[in-house]
Amino acid sequence: MEAEARPPAARDAGTWADANIAPDSAPAYGEPLPDDVLRLELSGDRVRLGTETFLSARPQDAGRLAERVRGRDVLMAVEDADTFLAQVSDTLAVLRAQAAAVWLQHPDAPVAYRLVLRDEQGFRAWLEEVAPGKLRIIQRADGFELSTSVGKLPGPDRNGPSVPVRGGRQDIATLRRELARLKGRFTTSDDLCLVPSFGTEMVQVARALGGTYVAPEEGLFDTLCLVYPTPRPAPDAGSR
Repeated sequence: MEAEARPPAARDAGTWADANIAPDSAPAYGEPLPDDVLRLELSGDRVRLGTETFLSARPQDAGRLAERVRGRDVLMAVEDADTFLAQVSDTLAVLRAQAAAVWLQHPDAPVAYRLVLRDEQGFRAWLEEVAPGKLRIIQRADGFELSTSVGKLPGPDRNGPSVPVRGGRQDIATLRRELARLKGRFTTSDDLCLVPSFGTEMVQVARALGGTYVAPEEGLFDTLCLVYPTPRPAPDAGSR
């Protein structure tokens, strides 16, 4: 009898989830693809720029890539659905240091997102800034955890993510609605950080960024930050 007392509204996004039910469809919103940019194609730990290929974990390739992108606007496009965040951390470190602006293209639509790149140290420094909100999306395999300066937004399971996956897919429609609610509470918060787990596919990172837009070219935040794992130092060849 108690189960029958659950009101239909409890099925609304953010209050109820069923792993077997697919999420509502969510259009891929963002900004138009930027003009006059260098297009970097990411595939695993390799980067292609025109006819050149770089393995940015190698210091000599990182140096060549840095020269090519220095002072330029760069658009990253993910060519391989199995390219993971951890594999591109060296490339992101180069872009953070050298590129004038960095964009990530959505895999399903001709839109993109301009990003501020932060490594783990930079993310900690951002969190320590005295400002309201500090909104961030922790992107996990089981869904999105939405955190603020005053705590985590609870989901259907208080021990689980704020926005669980549904039907094995990211629930972008619910993410969009919950972020809009948070923005309504933290009206002066103009930036948001996306913090994917290191094993997150870059195409899923781009799709998650689509949840920060409520209509074409209508983002909830002025600045989007992507947090990436700090690259490990290259082995010292002289020590072998």
